[in-house]
Amino acid sequence: MKVAVLYGGTSAEREVSLSSGKGIIEALNKKGHEVVGIDFHPERLSELLSLEVDIIFIGLHGRFGEDGRIQGMLDMLNIPYVGSGVLGSAIAMDKAKSKKILEHSGIRMAKDCVVSSHDYNDETFELPIELPVVVKPNREGSTIGLTVAQTMQDVKDGVKEAFRFDDVVIIEEFIEGKEVTVAVMGEKGNVKAMPVVEIVPKNRYYDYESKYAPGGSEHFVPARIDEIVSKQLQEHAVLAHEWLGCETYSRVDFIIPKDGTHPVFLEVNTLPGMTPTSLFPDAARATGLSYEDMIEQLVTLGLKK
Repeated sequence: MKVAVLYGGTSAEREVSLSSGKGIIEALNKKGHEVVGIDFHPERLSELLSLEVDIIFIGLHGRFGEDGRIQGMLDMLNIPYVGSGVLGSAIAMDKAKSKKILEHSGIRMAKDCVVSSHDYNDETFELPIELPVVVKPNREGSTIGLTVAQTMQDVKDGVKEAFRFDDVVIIEEFIEGKEVTVAVMGEKGNVKAMPVVEIVPKNRYYDYESKYAPGGSEHFVPARIDEIVSKQLQEHAVLAHEWLGCETYSRVDFIIPKDGTHPVFLEVNTLPGMTPTSLFPDAARATGLSYEDMIEQLVTLGLKK
């Protein structure tokens, strides 16, 4: 087939997307497809308007890639693409709204509050949840703009930092524990969860460096957790994927609290990283899927949507 790969983009996750795009392009070439790589930019939409391809693989992350905007354009152009549609992408990208939708699903959520730049006042702000907390942009990924705040001054500094990336900021209770993630894949009505991946960062927190620097974190597949907890995580990952209207594939992040209570939902990634150190390919390998076969399967699923 003739497949276009959109990568790069203009979001804060551009560098990650460049790496994802490179891997996807190489995999598709190895499978014998004719591949067109496009370093996407909103000012060069003509590159998409003139495209004649069988399907597009979206290797973008963050804004203009993961938030439903590019999906809406491709829908209007009637070009098939791999991944979730407009609604699922937009909702999953919005951390606060996705939690609102999932609050009656039976999945445990962290306590949170949301502040927006147009009504936030640094001097009068009162934190409604106990310290420590995590402060992060509401619609950003890869822990960009994230602060773990131990004091109220940390909170205020964290909000200021997060506002650099989004005009809405979410503040959540900090839950110490084991970070895990679950990759899911499949067509509607037949979505399957892959083995749970446990993440052990070399730094104190699973930050940007831990995610993308070689050796920045260690992945255990399957996770070193109780089988009952593992099954619950897989069920909740599929549930979150379906409740948010995601399609084809996603990766759902959780934290297992140190106190042994139920796992806590963090977020759904509709276009998870596909770099050499990424989690989704690691989970796929544990099921017997090579990187190239995984990409091929995602393309096949994309054509079935």
